[in-house]
Amino acid sequence: MARVIVLAGPSGAGKSRLAERTGLPVLRLDDFYKSAGDPSLPVITEGANAGVVDWDDPASWLLEDAVAALAALCEVGRAEVPVYDIAHDGRCGSQVLDLEGAPLFVAEGIFAHHVVESCRAAGLLAAAYCVRQHPMITFWRRLTRDLREHRKAPLVLLRRGIVLMREQRELVAEIVATGCEPVSPDEAARFIEWLPVPR
Repeated sequence: MARVIVLAGPSGAGKSRLAERTGLPVLRLDDFYKSAGDPSLPVITEGANAGVVDWDDPASWLLEDAVAALAALCEVGRAEVPVYDIAHDGRCGSQVLDLEGAPLFVAEGIFAHHVVESCRAAGLLAAAYCVRQHPMITFWRRLTRDLREHRKAPLVLLRRGIVLMREQRELVAEIVATGCEPVSPDEAARFIEWLPVPR
């Protein structure tokens, strides 16, 4: 049975780059977002972005589907997973993620800490990390990435980024409280190298 390494942390903290650095199979948990138009999507009610879907609220994400995919990967070694287009707020297909016998794989995303408890209870968890950097660094990395990928209108991205920067310390504390170890990307990379291989 395979085990999962969970990489949680603020958007822009470097989770995706770190996942690539490991050389392990990667499950992108952000692909489990709900599609635009879903009536259950949460909406921002205050501030400059009032009326816009709150994509930073875990209610915009399909936790049960993500946990089911994690369980299948650990137990069977493969799972059909969605492919999500953030720029268009919707799924654009699906693909089969096959671990090809790898005993460890990475699951990363901004809501990744929400899967830690169930993975630990089921004996599927190898490690859980909260990847974090200085709020200003995270803000700039997130903004430049989102502008480059045309994820949302520039003004929406800027306003959202400022709010997330101000809330980052609280978010990191929340993630750590779920059992994720707070680390920089480089620290996480070293710890992952030292993890024992499941047998």
